[in-house]
Amino acid sequence: MEVALESNAFFMGIEYLAIFCSGLMGGLCAVKKNYDVFAMVITAWLTALGGGIIRDVMLGSLPPVGIADKGFVLTALVSGLAVAVFHPEVDKLKWSMLTLDALSVGLFAVNGTSKAILMGTSGMTAAFMGMFTALGGGLVRDMLLNDVPLVIRDKHWYAIPSAVGCILTVLVMKGAQAGVVDFTGEVILDSAIVVIVVALRLLSVKFDITFPGAMKRSEAFLPSQPKYLPRPVIHPDAGERDTAREERDGRR
Repeated sequence: MEVALESNAFFMGIEYLAIFCSGLMGGLCAVKKNYDVFAMVITAWLTALGGGIIRDVMLGSLPPVGIADKGFVLTALVSGLAVAVFHPEVDKLKWSMLTLDALSVGLFAVNGTSKAILMGTSGMTAAFMGMFTALGGGLVRDMLLNDVPLVIRDKHWYAIPSAVGCILTVLVMKGAQAGVVDFTGEVILDSAIVVIVVALRLLSVKFDITFPGAMKRSEAFLPSQPKYLPRPVIHPDAGERDTAREERDGRR
């Protein structure tokens, strides 16, 4: 079976564009570190295709598409060469590159999850494979450049949209395998999932939507410390002693 979005020439073109733009973003990180052209090309290739390589190795689909698909590999390498020349323009196109980066995350999440399902994995495993595909390249890039990974550094929604996309893709794929969703419906639903991922990512950046951090607290409650007021000790004969005390007080 073929991944739905890869069966359409239009979506394949978008995937090549996503790979190219991911490579530009990766190569730009090497430019900002003042590395040479070779480092830019390698960084671009790993950013664009590193997630797919991780996915294929974990699924046992060898050789990985990141080194086997000539079109994908050449696209990633060319993006590294391009950013060496056009890095000022790439750096200025913030929203355009942000949108294309979100598009690549959505496409990689859907395609990675779909491929894992088609190879017979469980839904949970497929969702993780989709997230590895979408986020693994950036993770490898940041580790290679000795940076805190963007998936942790960026406080806006980055991993969350990809997780949502992977979970929705699992549901669509399960529906397709059960015969509830036909092939055309699968393509439409997968496209809608990509749109949802892109929208969640862009909205979080546009409106500065983030998840809260740790709860602020000034006091710690430990097992060795009393948390409540001590209870009074009540003896079984306390009532009789109270009565005797009242009688003595009355005689006085």
